Amino acid sequence: MAKKEAKKQVQKKVKEATKEREVHFPPRLVGLLAEEVAKTVVRTLPPFGRPRKGKSKKNGKSLENAIFLDTSAIIDGRVFDVISLGLFRGAVVILDSILLELKHIADSKDLVKRERGRKGMELLEKIKKVKGIKLVVMSDEKEKAMGLDKLPEVDEKLIQAAKLNKARVITCDYNLEKKANIGGITAININTLANVLKVIAVPGETLHIQVQHKGKDASQGVGYLDDGTMIVVENASFDLGKELDVVVSRVIQTSAGRILFSKKISSI
Repeated sequence: MAKKEAKKQVQKKVKEATKEREVHFPPRLVGLLAEEVAKTVVRTLPPFGRPRKGKSKKNGKSLENAIFLDTSAIIDGRVFDVISLGLFRGAVVILDSILLELKHIADSKDLVKRERGRKGMELLEKIKKVKGIKLVVMSDEKEKAMGLDKLPEVDEKLIQAAKLNKARVITCDYNLEKKANIGGITAININTLANVLKVIAVPGETLHIQVQHKGKDASQGVGYLDDGTMIVVENASFDLGKELDVVVSRVIQTSAGRILFSKKISSI
């Protein structure tokens, strides 16, 4: 359109100029001249309807590299301690459907569930004040826009939302962790993280513990390290409540974590 208009203007001016000077040019020559001038004018015009280089349009803020929390991680609470330590910076995302699930737990008639649900809500509120953290609640409308309303289970919605946003999932649910990993989503189980961070004891190492209760074997006593690792002490069933120095004899890895077996050195 701009080229056509420019061509008309040039033709008009050429005709006016030639008329004043009484110089006559062939119509074909005038047309070719107008065509070339019009091309030059159009090339100098700014592009219309195209975004400028370096300025791309983005609808909304990206949640890439964010973490999505499930209900089990929220009511467990340990993930908030990890965040407060400064090990993570960025967006912490909560689906509206998970927030609704948490509200149902907080309104439960069961005293323990109600307390854990309310504690989770309080921790979410506190996390807003942590430097470098932005709490994002993904609204029901946003979930529908992403097609999450078509998925029947909350876990499926969480996995799909994390996939669409190239995010990670934090959970305490073993099945959710495995399902997310199979779907190509990085899922971190807080229980697994806790086990990884436990003290690694080796056979021959000396430890100081308190015997708290009897073991499966009638002669065994059981104590725990500060990180919760169970340590079984041979011939310590009559030392309940006592503090003992023990030496680790062997270490067994189970799905629940490490179990240390030891022998008494001395008692206090």
